[in-house]
Amino acid sequence: MSASLREKPLLLCPGGKEDFVRVRRRDLERLSTEVMQLREFLPKVVNKELMELLHRAQSTHTVQEKLQQECVHLQSRLDAQQTQCQREREEKLLLREQLWQSGVELQQQADFCSTLGSAACGLLWSCSAQEYTVSLWVADGKLPSFLTVAAQTLESFVRSLDEETKTQTEDPSSQEHQFVLALAGSITNIAAVTCGRDFLASSAHVLLDTLLKLLELMKPGVFPKLKVLMLMCLYNVSINVDGLKYISENQSLLPVIWTLLEDGHWEVGLHSLRLLQSVLLDEQVVLQLSSALLDPDLRARVDRLSSSAQPNLRAAAQQALEDLQQVRRLRPETT
Repeated sequence: MSASLREKPLLLCPGGKEDFVRVRRRDLERLSTEVMQLREFLPKVVNKELMELLHRAQSTHTVQEKLQQECVHLQSRLDAQQTQCQREREEKLLLREQLWQSGVELQQQADFCSTLGSAACGLLWSCSAQEYTVSLWVADGKLPSFLTVAAQTLESFVRSLDEETKTQTEDPSSQEHQFVLALAGSITNIAAVTCGRDFLASSAHVLLDTLLKLLELMKPGVFPKLKVLMLMCLYNVSINVDGLKYISENQSLLPVIWTLLEDGHWEVGLHSLRLLQSVLLDEQVVLQLSSALLDPDLRARVDRLSSSAQPNLRAAAQQALEDLQQVRRLRPETT
């Protein structure tokens, strides 16, 4: 009977208030064993640490979801920033192109202004060679404004030279340099006319001070033509008694002459000697500057030029030595 029961499957028998199930004893024993094992081992497995681990896993999953959301948000912002960056880069390239084009146009305008200024001042230089023209300028009353602009322009030109440019010689093809030369030449021609010389001596002291200051700033051997024109202007002004008195009161006059005597360019040396001789011809000025004029260093520099291969420079230096000797005679007590 037991064998026949083992072979029969489980049956559900309806009837009464409850339902019954037939289970094989072996299966029931196995189930009981498994339940007992679960009761024994389950508390060991499902403990506080496991619950905490599950809680942590759930929290980690929640954090991961938040991080993913933030990542999506950041990625969206990154895409927007990259788009904006690309747009700004394109705008920057466009602005750079516009800036380059503006630079080209500005340089073209500067070149045009330099060319125009050079041509205009060239005409002005030529016109100033006529005494009648200078007289008209003085009578017209507009000469002061011109001389003010001229002084500012010359100073700006000299001060704008960097150290590299100062060591170079003139570039005859430079419109800017031709413009400055023509400007200085026009001032020199104004000083060569009596009425112009009188005007400069009485009403252009700023210009005269500027010329001495610029001659002091310029290094030896740099732009000798410009130095020559400025020295010629000062020499022309020194012909006027008031003009000589004014420039001789400038403490930079003799130091400038001393420096330019060793400039290295013979024309600069020649016109420095002529300016020195103009100073030496006025007894009042000589008495005023006698201590500096009797300085042995000044005489030594003039003496070196008296051996120059340039005839004009050599003759001017020899004459200057004689004039310096006359100064010594005025101060016989000086050794």
